Amino acid sequence: MTIENTPVLIVGAGPVGLMLALDLAWRGVASTVVEARPAGEPPSVKCNHVSSRTMEALRRLGLSRAVRAKGLPDDYPNDVVFRTRMTGRELARIPIPCRRDRYRRNSGPDTGWPTPEPPHRVNQIYFEPLLFARAVANPRIKILSHTRLDSAREEKEQVVASLTDLGTGETGTLRARYLVGCDGGHSTVRRLIGGRLEGDAVIQRVQSTLIDAPDLLAALGSPPAWMNYNYNPERPGNVLAIDGVRRWLVHNYLLPDETEFDAVDRDRCIRAILGVGPDFRFEKVANEDWIGRRLVADTFRRGRMFIAGDAAHLWVPYAGYGMNAGIADALDLSWQLGAVLSGWAPDTLLDAYVAERKPITEQVSRFAMNHAAGAIQERNTLPAEIEEDTPAGEAARRTVGEAAYALNVQQFACAGLNYGYFYEDSPVIGYDGEAPPAYTMHLYTPSTVPGCRVPHFHVADGRSLYDLMGEGFTLLQLEKTAETAALVAAARERGVPLTVLPINRVTDRVPDAYRHALLIARPDGHVAWRGDRIEDAGALLDLLRGASTRPATTDIAPARWS
Repeated sequence: MTIENTPVLIVGAGPVGLMLALDLAWRGVASTVVEARPAGEPPSVKCNHVSSRTMEALRRLGLSRAVRAKGLPDDYPNDVVFRTRMTGRELARIPIPCRRDRYRRNSGPDTGWPTPEPPHRVNQIYFEPLLFARAVANPRIKILSHTRLDSAREEKEQVVASLTDLGTGETGTLRARYLVGCDGGHSTVRRLIGGRLEGDAVIQRVQSTLIDAPDLLAALGSPPAWMNYNYNPERPGNVLAIDGVRRWLVHNYLLPDETEFDAVDRDRCIRAILGVGPDFRFEKVANEDWIGRRLVADTFRRGRMFIAGDAAHLWVPYAGYGMNAGIADALDLSWQLGAVLSGWAPDTLLDAYVAERKPITEQVSRFAMNHAAGAIQERNTLPAEIEEDTPAGEAARRTVGEAAYALNVQQFACAGLNYGYFYEDSPVIGYDGEAPPAYTMHLYTPSTVPGCRVPHFHVADGRSLYDLMGEGFTLLQLEKTAETAALVAAARERGVPLTVLPINRVTDRVPDAYRHALLIARPDGHVAWRGDRIEDAGALLDLLRGASTRPATTDIAPARWS
């Protein structure tokens, strides 16, 4: 087995590993991806939502249009609906624009996103193969399919990995500067770094079945939707439209005393959720049973080996923040690895990965767990009369529908989870003493406090701010008299990629959150520093690239635009 050495070895070719490889390639860094599945083997149907932050990254990589073209038909409603059963009465509906209307609709809770790329509802069976094809076509990425990582060790500033070709049984050795485990909940790399999952091992057991039901769309009790919650005392569940025609993913939420998947009558439960009799035709295509958990690894790194995605954290994927949280891990690590391997940052920059991502993982996992607890209570306390054709039944449906909308609109219009999180204790951010605004799953306050996401706006000619930012750091010059030459010179001396972007507060309609004359955006779109002047440009850049932990001197006098 002949294997070429590589700067970065990525274990796992799911969405997290593929996004890491593609982002590294965009930054000029080659990688090798090892995947145990044979090339072309379809992924599971477990992920159904690409978040806005992930779509922003895909836009930067030139992939957002291709991804948005995948999934449900252009005019298929992306709504979330609550019914008694699929063929039963509607209780409530959260309107979400279909793909055709995604950019032009401006009413409803899932519109008006502060971004050039709102979220997209698409199943992993369509999303992952697109990423895989782009990775295969990229000359900086090599994929070793049907190959297993057996072991890895550090040796002389590199990682030595032992691999096995699962088709031939041949073994080989690969040497890499760094190794990243994106290899899922049963991660080999997590074991190699001595990581242990801690938290809640079981929150909810879900018996999931991909079915082919060509007659279901016409039998629905109300207009179609992407996500279909079914609330009835017999068997509450959830059904996702996969292709908008005949493929559906049925989630049967097991009751607290149902601890074995095989002991629950799958066919009977599916029919109860759908609200159909024994003569209704459907075919079970695949079983996708899973357990909702809240588990976080006690460490994300040992030396030159890292973990990301499900290898680092597992939780109930409310708000779509299972896969998307893993992709956020990958993007944070990617720019840091890119900086180190490109030579403009020391490897101490990589200390920021754990300092930044592990606290966010704890925050998001608790958001998801709290929402899961509310959803479980809601399903398990449904009134017995909810399906009755009586005044009491009508009142029950109205009460349950209102509560379901209030609880779930938070996760399906989750601006807070997309944009609100911040890095509050990073060794490579120039803090100025102001606390970032609090956020919830649903609510977000734009802020330029260092560590927050750079607030989005469109400049005068209609272009997105994000489309104008450079591949490295970007210095936003919000007052033309603000001095930038010293920082440009310091960046040139250190080889740090820096783009200076002059902004006109008036004509570019700059949001009020931008109160300072200067702001430095990191390569990942978070605020690295802000101020009215830079006292020591070299010291500031050294802090931001991990070459110094000495606080940079910053003028934080009251801003003139507050």
